[in-house]
Amino acid sequence: MLRLISVLSLICLLMAISCMAQGPPVLDTDGNPVTRGVEYYVNPAVPIGPGIVRGLPVIFNPRNPGDSIITENTQFTVAFSAASTCVRDTAWGIGEEDTETTSRLIVIGGGEPAIFGISPYQAPGPYTFGYCPPCNTPPPCGRPRCGDSQVFWNRMEQGS
Repeated sequence: MLRLISVLSLICLLMAISCMAQGPPVLDTDGNPVTRGVEYYVNPAVPIGPGIVRGLPVIFNPRNPGDSIITENTQFTVAFSAASTCVRDTAWGIGEEDTETTSRLIVIGGGEPAIFGISPYQAPGPYTFGYCPPCNTPPPCGRPRCGDSQVFWNRMEQGS
C-alpha cells in the first residue's frame, strides 16, 4: 500500500512540474489563447500610422507536435497564411545583420530559418517576439545570434 501511495505521489509531482514548465498561455486581443494552425494578425505595439492596418495573417506552428496552445515558453515557427506570387516560402526567417544598425530583419523567402518565442513586453499588455536561429552544424555549433524583434523605421532620404 505504501508503495502505491509513493508511485501515485511521484506521478502527481511529475504532472505538476510539467504543467508549471509550460508557462501562461499567450492571449489574442479577445483574451483567448493563441492556438496552433489558426490565423492571427500581428499588430505593432506602437501604431505606425492612422487607422488600423491588418496586414497578412500568420500561423504559429509549435516545434513540439503535441503542443496546441502557444504559451510564453513555446518554441515555434511563423509563416504568412496568404499565398504569395513572389516567393514560394512564406515562413519567417532572419536576414543578414545590417552593418550600420547591427540589426537583423525578419524576412520571408530566404535568410536563416528561425525559431521564435513570445514573451510579455509589459504585464499585462503587448507581447514581443524573440528569435533564435537553430543550430544546424554538428556540435559544438557555437552560440547562435538570438535577439528580440522591434519595429524598424526606415526613413529614406529623398532627392539624393
